[in-house]
Amino acid sequence: MYKWIMQDLEQYILHGDETYAVLHRLVKNGKKLFLITNSPFSFVDKGMRYMVGKDWRDFFDVVIVQADKPHFFNDCVKPFRRLDSNGDLQWDKINKLEKGQVYKQGNLFDFLRLTGWRGSKVLYFGDHLYSDLADLMLRHGWRTGAIVPELETETKMVNTEQYSQALTWLQALTGLLERMQMFQDPESQQVLQDWMKERQELRYFIPSPFFSVC
Repeated sequence: MYKWIMQDLEQYILHGDETYAVLHRLVKNGKKLFLITNSPFSFVDKGMRYMVGKDWRDFFDVVIVQADKPHFFNDCVKPFRRLDSNGDLQWDKINKLEKGQVYKQGNLFDFLRLTGWRGSKVLYFGDHLYSDLADLMLRHGWRTGAIVPELETETKMVNTEQYSQALTWLQALTGLLERMQMFQDPESQQVLQDWMKERQELRYFIPSPFFSVC
């Protein structure tokens, strides 16, 4: 998969000035940035050069590749290893994580110990709700953000006036149906059936939250 993507970056990776601008603003405001990825360095380097530029590593204080997430967050056995400029693995013991270096594997416990970045001061973005984000938030107190492109369509839809009106009427209709249950005469029952049908139609228009990623 990596080979196919690297051969045709324009097909698979979005190039935008926004990525560079966000990273530049964060660094300018004194934020420490780190990258933890399961991908090999050759793939990461080519992709980041395409998205950000050849000096992309200057933005990051720590770069970790082939991290083996989610085991990275729970396994305290695998040590960090440094890659040299040729991408070859070095076997010297890692006592600190230095800017400008690239590290392989490792584990979260050593990462916390070597950086001192703990608790709610850390904001971590991931693209997998469980393997990337759940443990970090619940066990380590990190703030987390999910990158879920599949929600873009739903986000656009819920911000429309049509959706807002439909949701308001659905809530009102549900309340009316609850109050109509006490009336048993034929006319009231017919109204009740009509409203139930209308509510069902509205539910098709108004999906459950996050239905694209369930």
